[in-house]
Amino acid sequence: MDITSQIRQPIAEAFHQYESQFEQTMHSDNVLLDQVLRYIAAKRGKQLRPTLVLLSANLCREVSDKTILTAVALEILHNATLVHDDVVDNSPTRRGVPSVQSNWTNKVAVLVGDWMLAKMIGMVGEIRNTQILSIVSDMSRALSSGELIQLHAGGSMWISEEQYFQIIGKKTAELFAACTEAGAVSAGCTARQQTAMRTYGYELGLIFQLKDDVLDYSDSEEVGKPTMGDIRDGKATLPLLIALQRAPKEESDHIRAIAEELCSQQRSLSPQAQSDIEQQIKNFVMRYDGVRYAYGWMRTHKQKAEEALNIFHDSETKQALLALLEYSISRLY
Repeated sequence: MDITSQIRQPIAEAFHQYESQFEQTMHSDNVLLDQVLRYIAAKRGKQLRPTLVLLSANLCREVSDKTILTAVALEILHNATLVHDDVVDNSPTRRGVPSVQSNWTNKVAVLVGDWMLAKMIGMVGEIRNTQILSIVSDMSRALSSGELIQLHAGGSMWISEEQYFQIIGKKTAELFAACTEAGAVSAGCTARQQTAMRTYGYELGLIFQLKDDVLDYSDSEEVGKPTMGDIRDGKATLPLLIALQRAPKEESDHIRAIAEELCSQQRSLSPQAQSDIEQQIKNFVMRYDGVRYAYGWMRTHKQKAEEALNIFHDSETKQALLALLEYSISRLY
């Protein structure tokens, strides 16, 4: 049994109900729409967000039908944003396979994403809970705001550390926080418990994105997937941003220049030239402890998330949430 399956053990039956509901929801009588929806549903990643909804509900009370609907709605929302993100970023792949916009067209991707968002709104309406509606609404605005902040910083990949945390807070942590808070609300948890779960989810989301960004500077053989994708996409993340601050100006300027070359001219670079640039940047980040610095922030956010759980009695579910923190830091993919 892998670690994510172990973490889901306390909510195994509920997770099975969620999967069944999700598969039923990702269906349409429209032939093209149904084809795309099934394509998306087949590649859902780790499904941490619905897992968080279910664990959060189970921690203080128990999973209800409203919890299952909330988990499905938030997973549909998450996947819709990924479909739209791939259009915005012109990304050819998603989770190792062609993205929707690459496999079909931008128009199809946008319209399918819109359908999924409309479906999500309908499901949240079925839950008949204004607090959950507010959570989802606030989080959706945060996601869009985070993307716009990144685009505005845009033209340049060289953002500040403050901007970096602002972006990952809105684009990643807010969604994790919405999942844990909405899960707690769906189970009728107290206001204090809801706040604690929101804090846990937000801190976990920061850890998760920090680790994603660290993995981009690993050896591809170690993580089992291509690395340096952020730089090729024109995004400088914390390990590189900190290394640039710490290095002498001449060396920093050189790394900035070759990073921009990798981003703007990657199609014209030979595989060897691209590999050489990537290795230079990786070596630079390691030399100036950019990765170690990011791990320091992960440990800080892990402590905050653990403190948020202190109000809950020990249980199998609480241990699963604690294990999820450790997994998020130690994972290799």
